[in-house]
Amino acid sequence: MATPRSERSRSGWRAVLVGLGLILLAVLIGPIFIGPIERNIELFFLSVGALAAIFTGQFGWPLVRAAATEPIALTVAVLVFGAAARIARPAFDRGLQRLRTTVSARWIYFGLIVLLGLLSSVITAVIAALLLVEAIAMLKLDRPSETAAVVLACFAIGLGAALTPVGEPLGTIAISALSADFWYLMRLLGPLVMAGIVIVAALSLFISPHSGASLYAARPDDGWHEIVLRAVRVYAFVAGLVGLSWGMRPLVDAYISRMPHTALFWLNSISAVVDNATLTAAEIGPALNHSQQRAVLMGLLISGGMLIPGNIPNIVAASRLGISSREWARIGLLTGLPLMALCFAVLHWMS
Repeated sequence: MATPRSERSRSGWRAVLVGLGLILLAVLIGPIFIGPIERNIELFFLSVGALAAIFTGQFGWPLVRAAATEPIALTVAVLVFGAAARIARPAFDRGLQRLRTTVSARWIYFGLIVLLGLLSSVITAVIAALLLVEAIAMLKLDRPSETAAVVLACFAIGLGAALTPVGEPLGTIAISALSADFWYLMRLLGPLVMAGIVIVAALSLFISPHSGASLYAARPDDGWHEIVLRAVRVYAFVAGLVGLSWGMRPLVDAYISRMPHTALFWLNSISAVVDNATLTAAEIGPALNHSQQRAVLMGLLISGGMLIPGNIPNIVAASRLGISSREWARIGLLTGLPLMALCFAVLHWMS
């Protein structure tokens, strides 16, 4: 027979889980439907992360230290490579123009996708997306082929950037939540990610580019203050996600860690409409085994490329190049759903 104290304990535990569920719901739908949240996403995540940590008793000096230090590597990478990209832009433009006169546009697409996919884990997903926009602005080909190339490239950038904690917030949060070393995600996901980059790059060889009405290209012409501001925003965003990750650990331990990796993989197809770093903060924790971690992250990475809100490179490229949600979905879903099915089969075989 349950004692009053045990009943109170269970009631308190249920209240914590309900509260975390409401916080998670706000995190998932707030940036999508509420304009002020979308425009001030960094402050929103800082507030929600602190609230989740306080609610679950995780708020304290260890969390403050983690939130202050974990974003540093990614922030420095965004700052350094943002400055390098600005300085090297004239040389990049000249090189691309020379390449355009000697190499088929189809192979330029292929090379861009492979190169940016592989480099994104070092130069960051944001800088890789800006370089992609710059390249597309220089090519001046037809809109359908450019749209297809951009979507495929953003799949590759999103995949490749996750291999290190300096590539994008997803990697930073995963490494922080798992207390893992710098190369952990490379060991966990490397072969799958590399295969994914090669597959989406190979798909670009079926594009038939020709001269025509190209995408509207708002070429990145960032001043030094914009480069610094971008780095500050990344720092605040990741710091908030660290707090959210710590606060969500009871939810991970109670429910997510008990789900089979197959269910976790398909559950994360919602990353098509929700930024995958947010879902990483809510789902990844030390209670997950390697198969579950791999399923969560691969589900997030692939589905994150299918629609514009799913990943940072998508948002950057679509806004700068004027790609509509319908145009993106037409290519993204056609590419992402077969990739999801293929990856699911490989994960099932690996397990």
